[in-house]
Amino acid sequence: MTDEPSQTAGADRPRTPILDRVTLPADLKALTDRELRQLADELRAETISAVSVTGGHLGAGLGVVELTVALHAVWDAPRDRIIWDVGHQAYPHKILTGRRDRIRTLRTGGGLSGFTKRSESPYDPFGAGHSSTSISAALGYAMARELGGAGGDAIAVIGDGAMSAGMAFEALNHAGHLGKRLIVVLNDNEMSIAPPVGALSSYLTRLYAGGPYQELKGLAKGAVGLLPEPFQEGARRAKEMLKGMTIGGTLFEELGFSYVGPVDGHDLDQLLPLFRTVKARAQGPILIHAVTKKGKGYAPAEAASDRGHATAKFDVLTGTQAKARSNAPSYTSVFARTLVAEAARDERIVAVTAAMPDGTGLNLFAERFPRRCFDVGIAEQHAVTFSAGMAAGGMRPFCAIYSTFLQRGYDQIVHDVAIQRLPVRFAIDRAGLVGADGATHAGSFDIGFLASLPGFTVMAAADEAELARMVVTAARHDDGPIAFRFPRGEGTGVEIPADPQPLQIGRGRIMAEGARVAILSYGTRLSEVMKAHEALAARGIAPTVADARFAKPLDRDLILDLAARHEALITIEEGAVGGFGSHVAQLLADEAVFDRGLRFRSMVLPDTFIDHGDPAAMYAGAAMNAPQIEAKVLELLGVAVARRA
Repeated sequence: MTDEPSQTAGADRPRTPILDRVTLPADLKALTDRELRQLADELRAETISAVSVTGGHLGAGLGVVELTVALHAVWDAPRDRIIWDVGHQAYPHKILTGRRDRIRTLRTGGGLSGFTKRSESPYDPFGAGHSSTSISAALGYAMARELGGAGGDAIAVIGDGAMSAGMAFEALNHAGHLGKRLIVVLNDNEMSIAPPVGALSSYLTRLYAGGPYQELKGLAKGAVGLLPEPFQEGARRAKEMLKGMTIGGTLFEELGFSYVGPVDGHDLDQLLPLFRTVKARAQGPILIHAVTKKGKGYAPAEAASDRGHATAKFDVLTGTQAKARSNAPSYTSVFARTLVAEAARDERIVAVTAAMPDGTGLNLFAERFPRRCFDVGIAEQHAVTFSAGMAAGGMRPFCAIYSTFLQRGYDQIVHDVAIQRLPVRFAIDRAGLVGADGATHAGSFDIGFLASLPGFTVMAAADEAELARMVVTAARHDDGPIAFRFPRGEGTGVEIPADPQPLQIGRGRIMAEGARVAILSYGTRLSEVMKAHEALAARGIAPTVADARFAKPLDRDLILDLAARHEALITIEEGAVGGFGSHVAQLLADEAVFDRGLRFRSMVLPDTFIDHGDPAAMYAGAAMNAPQIEAKVLELLGVAVARRA
């Protein structure tokens, strides 16, 4: 192993941290391998320090520090495209690619995204926030190169959890068929957001279990391509013989990839010569299997059950995270506890999640009913159809998936659930704007894409008590598919009934009687509507406020009564155009209500992707907080309002 710089370096250097001498990846070319090892240590410390200030995804980045240094030291970004799957692990990459001075703005309004983002940097060739897209994107870049587009290598870095998704294997299969030069780095840390599940995880574990892994490490460290030419062929044969004896060929080779590994993803003495060899000699698609440890190098992250996947702001010395100051339970916990209670009454209730047992609260369900809880891995399409199959078999499945991830299973929702009118219960967490995770994780579209489907029942909880009632409603509903949505974070603090009762399907409720204008709220904007109601009452204007509860079926009687008794009607929802308000407008048009002079407005999320920030500020920017609701009412009534400072 050489310790020479990849380019000639100056003989004398100031005694400053090496990271201070790195502004862009090109600066790594002047460092010796020993300096690159020191850089990795400093990069890990800088990542920990930055996330302690901002909160965010810590463990994934710590697990790829050495991979990040090696990739940027060997390849030539941005000409060579390094594509990070999901982007959770890209904080060290951002530090090395000209964004260190802004790294403490991560996930804050106007600051750096918590994921890769094309508009943020030329070193982010492909944006991500969902998993398993990197190989497809890298293959697209590779074929663009082959067809005369921009040159350079395409390198996908994908975790073992993300590799469990079908899309990753679709891309591997296609890449093997095309046979073009493509580099895939499998970051195998045995730890996605939750412990990995499925046959692939077991297969990868067998690849590096025991003695054979140590032998393969030695071969990798010796890097065949670095040997004198007369010895290379013998070394290649020995390596192939060893792989055949200890592994018996690999799944990846059957898909058309050259397979290298497993290698220690934290050992630059292995990674650097291996990457240099691959860069110089790779012909077709090649997969490098690197074994890493999520949370590597920071004891509190290594000790955490999720290896520090997502953290609040924390104390670097102790790892103690800042606690949110709220006495109200989270919506997720209300869902989970209510579902557990219902499952205790009904053994037909089962729960399904796609690699998010903790995030959806189903870890509580799994503790109580392990045989009835299923984590299918990062496989939302399978989760939906698996749930449909269980429903067809007489069970009562709850498919708990974040709104943003449910999008990935939409064809299955239509084809396997809705058309067959199977009673799958969809618990849609993270509805609406989600704050620091930004546009890729916003739950903006589920109202529209579910309420448009025939036979679907679609609900939204206004508060945690309503959520408990909707869980019970769904549990006891067998007449086709049913969904209920709820946001991230804490509830409003309302009292939750000890024995929540099911709702009458398609019936809303009046929250406050008034005159002239009615506000029909769908979901948790109701609390902001009530604040606006108080402010308007102080002006002598008392709007009627109603909680719709259902986007489908609509409460026709309630809506038409509100339209008949008021001059104006406003709907509000935490979703994009095409959702609840559009269905209300269609009803009013069909009933010729507009012909009688009703003034109608629909307050929805703006027709744009909203970047990350504080949730309250995001909703203010979307004009959906109490002051904007108040202004909308006054505008409709023709009341002049002085602009606020």
